[in-house]
Order: sequence, then C-alpha cells, then structure tokens
Amino acid sequence: MNNEIKSKIEKYETIIIHRHVRPDPDAIGAQIGLKKAIQNQYPEKYVYAVGEEEESLRFLGEMDKVEDDMYEGAAVIVCDTANVERISDSRFKRGSYLIKIDHHPNEEPYGDIDWVDPTYSSTCEMIVEWMLQQNWEFDQEIAKLLYAGIVGDTGRFRFDNTTSDTLRRTSVLLEYPFDRNEFYSQLHKKDLRMLRLEGYILQNFKVIEGCVGAMYLTKDILKSFEVTSNESSQFVNLFSDVEGLKTWVFFVEEEDRIRVRLRSKGPTINDIAVDHHGGGHPKASGATAFSWDETDEILEKLIRVSRSS
Repeated sequence: MNNEIKSKIEKYETIIIHRHVRPDPDAIGAQIGLKKAIQNQYPEKYVYAVGEEEESLRFLGEMDKVEDDMYEGAAVIVCDTANVERISDSRFKRGSYLIKIDHHPNEEPYGDIDWVDPTYSSTCEMIVEWMLQQNWEFDQEIAKLLYAGIVGDTGRFRFDNTTSDTLRRTSVLLEYPFDRNEFYSQLHKKDLRMLRLEGYILQNFKVIEGCVGAMYLTKDILKSFEVTSNESSQFVNLFSDVEGLKTWVFFVEEEDRIRVRLRSKGPTINDIAVDHHGGGHPKASGATAFSWDETDEILEKLIRVSRSS
C-alpha cells in the first residue's frame, strides 16, 4: 500500500491535498506536512493544499489558491477525513486519481487507494511512519507540522491512543530543532473572547445523572461572545475532569444544523455518531443534528451507554 502511494505520487505532475472541514491540528499538520515532504522530495512537481482557512491554525500554514482546471490530470490526496461529506472543497472529485489517508474507522471507504489504519493516534503519525519507510527526509517545518497533529489528537500524549510506537515516531520529529515553546504558545493562545466563553461554559455546563456532561452553545451565545462554531471546538474537554463523568457532549448551533461533539472516558460512542450523520473514534466522535429534538435523542443514547458501562 505504502509503495503504491509513492508510485502514484511519482507518476503525477500535479498533486492536490485536501482534508476535512473545520480542521484541527492533525488535519492541517498532515495536509501541509505531506505537501512540504513531497515538494522536498520532488521539487519539480506542483503540490497544493486546499480547503477553508482556520484562523486559529494559520500559524501552521495557509491554503493555496487552486483553479478548477488545475485538477485535470492531477492526483488528489485526502487526509484525516473519514467520510466524503466532510471533505473540505468538493472539487476533490475532479482529479484523475484519489488517495485516502486516514486513522478513523473506515465506515465509508472511498478513493482508488484508501490507506486507513485506526491503530495510529493520528494521520500525522501515519505520515511520519510512511516517510520513514520511504527514507524521505524530514526538516524543521515538516517536523513541527507532524508534531502538531500528534500532539493535538493525543491530547499532548494524555489520551490512551498514545502508544509506544507513537512516542517512538514522535522522537524522530524532536531530532529537528523547531521551537516547541513557541509552538505551544501559538497552539494554546486565547484572546479575551475565548477566555470569557470558557468562563461561561464552566458556569453553565450540565451534569446528568452524575455521569454525562452536556453543553449547549446556541447561535446567540456564540454571537454574544463573538466566537465561531469552529473556535468553540477547543473547549470540548474543558470539564472532562469532573468526578464521575463518563461521557460528555457539546451541542453547537450553526446556521442550518447543530454540530455535535462527543467524547468518552470509556463507553463506545462512535456508533451514536454514525446514527446521526457522523462518525469517528470509539471515544471521540462528531455528528450532526438538524433539530433540538434530535439532540435530545443523542443525549438519551449517551445516558444509556454511560449507565450500562
């Protein structure tokens, strides 16, 4: 599989890399990290990263402007995206060849090649291993980008998806002298809007039956704090250390839907996400609800799995 991906990269002159909407550090890190790795290895190729910008992650890199006709005869790689619905920029279909690289459970296979392996903590960890197998060179910038994704998806190595292999692969990145203090400063910086919303969440989240946490962020609440739906995602684990909590959920209202962020300390929750237009990992998933009644259904399911665990 890995050699096949390399052969396709060698074959195509233009390579366009996508990732999921509302990107996190793993999506951006894998996307731009892979882009720079290909450019370093094949400087004659045209390699682009596309998708909507996320202001809070702009310090990792910016997206490229790609015209429609540039997809003709191009290979497209989609990183860190379990299902087609969540791919940022629908033009991924215009390419001549499609490769999926992802660490989420393969609920929706797509692409001419799909390298999917949930045993990895992150897609960035997969890219590290792939580069090691191909004997590709790392540099400071690539190391920082791939480190960002691993740090993000492991919760700074606190989550149980952190394995000895994860740490071994991360150690390779730390051989390159990027400024980790500056990286963490950029990753975790908060302005006054975010600090005030953080305080609001801590005062208003609910604990149901002692084991399920829930937070409702309506459009009006987000507007009052001048915070976007995507920016609010950094607070999903804000009250996770409450004693007795087994699962928790954030319901974040957007223009035409309600974004659902599900987390767990034990019970499997990704099957709930699949039931509601989403998916993800057994203990960290995302879904979409189209009414507040549907959020009630999701909460009831979360209570049931938490009670039975």
